[in-house]
Amino acid sequence: MQDADFHVAIGDTVSFSKTVSESDVYLFAGITGDLSDVHCNEEFMSKSAFGRRIAHGVLSMGLMSTASTLMFTPHVKKYVGYTPVSQGYDRVRFMGPVFFGDTVTITYTIAKLEGDRRRVLSEVTATNQRGETVAGATHIMRWVPVEAPAREAAQ
Repeated sequence: MQDADFHVAIGDTVSFSKTVSESDVYLFAGITGDLSDVHCNEEFMSKSAFGRRIAHGVLSMGLMSTASTLMFTPHVKKYVGYTPVSQGYDRVRFMGPVFFGDTVTITYTIAKLEGDRRRVLSEVTATNQRGETVAGATHIMRWVPVEAPAREAAQ
């Protein structure tokens, strides 16, 4: 692939914001089975350094995934013979807590195009409504070959 085949450019940015509610945290806890006191026990956390419950760090990563979808989905039909698939996140860091009621903004920025490896590296940050960075990572999006469905291949 050539860098132009990605239909994005270095510096392209999208943002996504969401207020993290108690129900978001409890639904995530139920799905993952992570019912830690850190997330689900207000009394326990009232005596902690945080003073209250915090959202799962990987819930913030889920929001990062939403931002990647916003970046690439508008171009999916242009990727003839390929489809973008997340290859993961490197250098994931949770730098601060996300409290119930915080509004988290994810900023997703294209940092590097690697046409020879069919992938794009993007810097992703999560900030709260106070402008504090609460999480960060490098996202790796890779283009994998796909075969056309039999009915399309025959046309």
